[in-house]
Amino acid sequence: MTIEALDAATRAIAEELSVDGVLQLIVDRVRPLVGAKYAALGIVDPLGRIERFITSGISLEERELIGDLPRGHGLLGLLIRENRSMRIADIGADPHRHGFPPNHPPMTTFLGSPITVKGRTVGNLYLTDKQDASVFDDGDQQIVEVFALHAGIAIENARLHEEIQRLVIVDERERIGKDLHDGVIQNLYAVGLSLEDVPQMMIDAPDEASARVEGAIDSLHHTIRDIRNFIFGLQPELLGGTTLLGGAATLVDESRQQSTIDFQLFLTAGDLIEPDQAVTQDILAILSEALANVARHSHASHADITVRTQSEMVVLEVIDNGVGFHGAGGSSLGHQGMRNMRERAARVGGALAIASAPGAGSRVTLSVPMRPVA
Repeated sequence: MTIEALDAATRAIAEELSVDGVLQLIVDRVRPLVGAKYAALGIVDPLGRIERFITSGISLEERELIGDLPRGHGLLGLLIRENRSMRIADIGADPHRHGFPPNHPPMTTFLGSPITVKGRTVGNLYLTDKQDASVFDDGDQQIVEVFALHAGIAIENARLHEEIQRLVIVDERERIGKDLHDGVIQNLYAVGLSLEDVPQMMIDAPDEASARVEGAIDSLHHTIRDIRNFIFGLQPELLGGTTLLGGAATLVDESRQQSTIDFQLFLTAGDLIEPDQAVTQDILAILSEALANVARHSHASHADITVRTQSEMVVLEVIDNGVGFHGAGGSSLGHQGMRNMRERAARVGGALAIASAPGAGSRVTLSVPMRPVA
């Protein structure tokens, strides 16, 4: 077995980012490294019990016939308890054997090695039936031990990647929940309250009841518009592959169609150096959030959106004539949304400025370098 083959195997498992994928790839890659007919990976819980068992060299039909996971008796349990590599010439003659369950293929030679992560054993590699020799030798054990080190790193990386993805989803759900609660849910709750006494009003004051119902219908129409805006903001793929100016025009046009606010777009970026796609997506996401804030919170009749270049910077401004708010924090615009905007601005090396005063509208200004910032 060459160093090149070991290197290729370790690279392959390092590139896999899903836990299930990396576990299967580990057993599929380690088996040919030492010429084994069968390979398995037992993942153990903190108490040393096998909680997952991944195999290579055995078909799915054979696995189903074998039945339940091994319980860690016999040689498998010995490897778990002693936490060291071991080689056995004949499984059937070893005093620690526990026997195979019904429908298990016969196996003779054995090589096992633990997989550790930060000094903690997370699983064990089991290889059986050396194909090109009568037993596994020292060289085979060294190869498996080196591979096991890389396998531990790959498992940990895959777990961390999936955990990060899970946290991203949780964070996004939290943001969505807050935005829905602050806007759509509150609006629907208010409509429900306004209709509670309509049945009695239809008897005592039918004209007032009719006006109340018409007002509720108008509120529902506004809520539907807000939901459409919200859904549009959750679908960045609608702007996938677009330019900055094209994406800005699309977002402003969408806001104009779904709002009573007069949104006007001014493009004066003739010498613009188009950002790469990732930067463009972040800038457009900030614009989308700013437009949504105007629609939801400003009570404005008019808003100007400008994209221009200034001193090697792309400058995006959203100015409305709405009710404004106290301070520069924009708490009335939604804390989570403003935090997302600031984080995106920082990610592209830009700066976000928010200015407002009660009764004086608000101004959101984003400045991003035209050239990438390290």
